[in-house]
Amino acid sequence: MTTTKTPRADEPTSIIPQRFFELLQETWGFDSLRPSQHASIASILEGRDTLVIMPTGGGKSLCYQAPAIFRGGLTIVVSPLLALMKDQVDSLKQVGVQAIRIDSTLSVSEKRETAQQIRSGNVRLLFVSPERLANQDFIRFLEGNDVHTIAIDEAHCVSQWGHDFRPEYRQLSALRNSFPKAAMHAFTATATEKVRLDIINQLGLKSPRVLVSSFDRPNLTYRVLPQVDLQDQIREVCERHRGSGGIVYCLRRNDVEMVTEYLQRTGFSAVGYHAGMSHEERKRAQEAFLSETVDVVVATVAFGMGIDRSNVRFVVHASVPKSIEHYQQETGRAGRDGLPAECVLLHSVGDVMTLKKITEASLREANASEDIIASSRNQIEELSRYCRTPLCRHRALVEYFGQSYSSPSCGACDVCLGDTDEVPDAKTIAQKILSCVFRVQERFGVNHVVEVLLGSKTQNVIQRGHDKLSTYGLLRDISKAQLRDWVYQLIGQGALELDGSEYPILKLNAASRTILFGDAEPRLIRTATTAKERKQASVSEAVEFSDTRLFEKLRILRRRIAQEQNVPPFVVFSDSVLIEMSAYRPSTSDRMLDVSGIGKVKLNSYGNVFLETIRQHCEECSIAMDVEWKKPSTITVMPQSVRSGTTSNSKKSITIPMLRQGCDLAEIAAAAEITTGTVVSHLLELMQDEIIPSIDGWVPVEEQRKIILAADAVGREKLKPIYEHLQQSVDYERIRLVLSFEKQQTAT
Repeated sequence: MTTTKTPRADEPTSIIPQRFFELLQETWGFDSLRPSQHASIASILEGRDTLVIMPTGGGKSLCYQAPAIFRGGLTIVVSPLLALMKDQVDSLKQVGVQAIRIDSTLSVSEKRETAQQIRSGNVRLLFVSPERLANQDFIRFLEGNDVHTIAIDEAHCVSQWGHDFRPEYRQLSALRNSFPKAAMHAFTATATEKVRLDIINQLGLKSPRVLVSSFDRPNLTYRVLPQVDLQDQIREVCERHRGSGGIVYCLRRNDVEMVTEYLQRTGFSAVGYHAGMSHEERKRAQEAFLSETVDVVVATVAFGMGIDRSNVRFVVHASVPKSIEHYQQETGRAGRDGLPAECVLLHSVGDVMTLKKITEASLREANASEDIIASSRNQIEELSRYCRTPLCRHRALVEYFGQSYSSPSCGACDVCLGDTDEVPDAKTIAQKILSCVFRVQERFGVNHVVEVLLGSKTQNVIQRGHDKLSTYGLLRDISKAQLRDWVYQLIGQGALELDGSEYPILKLNAASRTILFGDAEPRLIRTATTAKERKQASVSEAVEFSDTRLFEKLRILRRRIAQEQNVPPFVVFSDSVLIEMSAYRPSTSDRMLDVSGIGKVKLNSYGNVFLETIRQHCEECSIAMDVEWKKPSTITVMPQSVRSGTTSNSKKSITIPMLRQGCDLAEIAAAAEITTGTVVSHLLELMQDEIIPSIDGWVPVEEQRKIILAADAVGREKLKPIYEHLQQSVDYERIRLVLSFEKQQTAT
């Protein structure tokens, strides 16, 4: 087996030419690289095989895009998802880079035109799927061109020990024979040491430089909570980020539909996404989310979405993911722009057991080896322990991937933020639980032990005489859910073991005995008891940029431009760029170039229209332009309800009078520094108390008529059938607004 030294990604490397940084500034508007990017790009420019492990949001795509442009020749980029390929090509074209993709969505004439572009020698980046590279005719075509580099994205897919193994990735090793002079570079966001070695061997990397960035995502706040009232818990997170982009992952298709309908019914702009939907339905859902016409997408964890939206502000796991690697990757879709985001995992024992059964059945159906089945089972167990162990979440994730975490507190997880309370008498409680396991002779599972400790009079407890045990009813004052959680926390800490797969029973071990004899101090936690406590704990200290009203205006402008060009808004400018614009308030094109992320191409494309919006805003508000502003290490778009110390009620003091005057929704949103979605929710509340004479100014009359006809055809009980009947051409907010207005008019 090949072995390799694994240096840190910020170790000293060869010097990158100054001309490269000039290209970086001109094309992407960056005047420097992150240490991990610097090391990776230096290695790639040397023409050395490289394995780059860099977390989502770390900027790994730049590591193969920029060298391809700087050095020339053709770089083949292997990507498993069509949506990601399209987004990358769209983004590169926005900055003037000649990039193309070849996939199944192209017509025959488009494929012919693409082939001509490749032959011309002008194309620098060609994006293809691994399946296409298995086509020998296609390989022979590429062999006739100057293939300089091969970049393999999502390289963990090549390893059977990884979290997303794909057999077609194994065939990529043949590329070494087809293109012997081309350097090969593999990129992934998550890979343990075992997976890294497998990637190197399977792809045949030659003496590669292995560069591993820190796995920590300090801008993410992790919360891991037991399921209590699942729908209410999901709604609570969505409410904290109302108007922002978010993803909710569910275990089953039915769960996706149930949660989607619930969120729509409670006033959120949400759409479902799962494998049971048609290709067109999935495509429309994804495009709605990427274009920011829908805020929340609800999806099965088993289905890869290819989300490349940079400003996802929250990810909720409504059930446990398959592994810590899956969890790291799925939560990594939040905060890709480097701004703060929240990741909430809601777990239950039932979900863990169901996931084990589904995963094992799927693997056996695919004739997987017993080693792979056992590995998959262990991955689920590791994730379950992560959920149940009351340790800093950032530390646990970083250490899982073999790195050290020096900070005593991350300040960005449920444990370190104080979302959880330390149980003061943890040792006594743990001793009672362990004693009960001993008294029932280590022959029963979690449920039975909990029933005994609660003093339950179930038939099973009475028939076995366990109501006569000394541990019977010792913890009768504790809720059943809390007690079960504590038992699993002890399992997570290694103080108890579960033996067996189908009907696991509790077993004591050496660690159990050290607690029973008073030689060890276990740690037990309980979550904050009320939603108010959790919400207060969610707002950590942060630096807020100076002009949120201008930021909202720039967001509206960005969305309009993106719609006109049929690209996702983040392809125009990321939120972090808009934030810097809002803070600096540049007055000239030269000043605009000082904003990180604006290069000459984008300046020429969008500079004037954004400068004009900034000028108008500054004139209206009588504020200065070209502000001297030192960019902080952390920039936070504060939740709408806490910006500038304001509350939801104070926002309504702005929106309600403007709604009564019939002002435009976007205008109201900008004035109140909130989203149009929140304005609509305020309008719906107003309609419950007051008669609104007309909504023509907010929804065109012809569109109202279409919505009413659709509702007549499919009924008014649920919004989704109306949305589908209208072929998803009208968003949920306008449907809800029209139906509410109709209801009000009928009542009067």
